[in-house]
Amino acid sequence: MEDQFKPNKVKRIRPETLEFIILYNQLRGRAFNGNAELASVLGFNSPASITEIIKSRQNIDPDKLRIFKEKYRDFIVAKKTTENQLPATLGFEGIPMYEVVATASGVEVYKDINDSTPIGHMNFPGIEDCDFALPVWGHSMYPYLENGCWVALKVIHDKKILPGEVYYIEWGEYRMYKRLLAGDNDDEVIAHSDNVTEMIGNRLKYAPFVIRKDEIKKLCLVKDIHKKHNH
Repeated sequence: MEDQFKPNKVKRIRPETLEFIILYNQLRGRAFNGNAELASVLGFNSPASITEIIKSRQNIDPDKLRIFKEKYRDFIVAKKTTENQLPATLGFEGIPMYEVVATASGVEVYKDINDSTPIGHMNFPGIEDCDFALPVWGHSMYPYLENGCWVALKVIHDKKILPGEVYYIEWGEYRMYKRLLAGDNDDEVIAHSDNVTEMIGNRLKYAPFVIRKDEIKKLCLVKDIHKKHNH
């Protein structure tokens, strides 16, 4: 399934490009107002260069990313500080944890959580608006999601996708974690795996692929990650 994508539309995306896309979506409208302003700051000749990067059709130069992070570092630091200061909610029992498993193949298909019963509840500050938690099996989203960690998920009922964020998605018989990037067409998204180091021959083991938005049956935003401890 993961090999069935349009090779002329999707290129290998470098980690610095993914980082830029994530920060771009978080800071647009707060740190800068649009692509024209950002293009001027980064020294691009045209706002179209920003669009090409956000659409994952072009990788960003590492020096441009460094300039971007230096220019807007106060906004980036402020966001991290706010996230780390979320207060705990008294009386909050926690969100249900479902220990559903995934296949060991490159396509990590989870069992239906509706066929499972909660094994417990997850409760720590910052996840009060989440709906449930699932573990991560496999390595396709490494290093962002490590095998064995637990993820707090919020169901996005209106199916509105923020490009660059990581989601748990269900479509057809497939259920998995992916970073969703803007597609070339408005009715499509690119399902991207953060693990771009593992190869089979000269091809990515976890290759990106295109999904039609109307085929997504469940969309859940990754809100928080509880990584397992190494002993």
